[in-house]
Amino acid sequence: MNPPLPRAADFSPPRWLRNAHLQSMLNSSSLRRAMLWRRARMLARVTQAEVLQLDGGVRLQGFHSVQQALPDRLGLVLLLHGWEGSADSNYMQATSAGLLRAGYDVYRLNFRDHGDSHALNPEPFHSCRLDEVVAAAAQVCARPGAGLRAIAGFSLGGNFALRVARAAPARGIELDYALAVCPVVDPAAGLRQLEQGRLYHAYFMRKWRSSLRHKQALFPARMLVSREELALNMRGLTRALVLRYTEFGTLDAYLDGYSIAGDRLATLQVPATILTAADDPVIPVADFRAMQLPDCVELDIATHGGHCGFLTGAGLHSFVEDYLVARLHARAAELARMPAHAARRA
Repeated sequence: MNPPLPRAADFSPPRWLRNAHLQSMLNSSSLRRAMLWRRARMLARVTQAEVLQLDGGVRLQGFHSVQQALPDRLGLVLLLHGWEGSADSNYMQATSAGLLRAGYDVYRLNFRDHGDSHALNPEPFHSCRLDEVVAAAAQVCARPGAGLRAIAGFSLGGNFALRVARAAPARGIELDYALAVCPVVDPAAGLRQLEQGRLYHAYFMRKWRSSLRHKQALFPARMLVSREELALNMRGLTRALVLRYTEFGTLDAYLDGYSIAGDRLATLQVPATILTAADDPVIPVADFRAMQLPDCVELDIATHGGHCGFLTGAGLHSFVEDYLVARLHARAAELARMPAHAARRA
């Protein structure tokens, strides 16, 4: 008999670590990075960097890590980072190391203009560039090798993971499971939340402005963003770039373009889990409770955890690592019980 799956209710950090802001900040801190150095070195030894060539001349950077724990891999997991994070973010490295120890290969994808990929494409990143992420997922999931094929993402990466999973059947992508950790649900509500939290607004704006300056320096002949626009707040700068680089026409239309709120995931067919925290200071928990989800999607809300934190104690280990592995094992066992002709369709 299989042990029960871990649930969000099982996450119970020590009292000193229950503050949502502490959870959120420690997750991406230099302290946690220092504590992950052994896992980062192990990850580097089994990782090959590459550039995916996609339709329309789009190029995305990825990192393929091959597990060494078992004679045969149990599957392949595509990991997606959050906005202004990267394939090398703390949570991406920690999750990858946990998956490799459990016997899964890992593919960490950088969205365009994230990590060290700004030079690959002249046009800038925005959150409605779903087609290129779906195309990248199709290439990754089509690689030979037995086992489960899954996708997992954090914050904006969680939003992308669910949208990729929704698109997978129509695109012929063999995807068996999806996990979204604290995904952006209603971007308009998320923007309002960030505007109310000065600390997080300042954090993301510092990183975004640095990224845009770097992009502008790489393509000096193009007017990506002006000095005056860089001085705008998040809403103003987003609006300026939406009007210049998208066909949405308004900020509201753009934000709605990558929303997964309400019934937008009602057609999702891939078994999925949404893990979030009631105290997330970035994504309003009301957005999750208002979602209309199909039976194949599990919504799991923890009392604590902050934004993508879920740190269990002084060792800064994340509950997400074990949570994901347990669900991958359970999904693999479920597929193994299915007739061979039906397993890949499930």
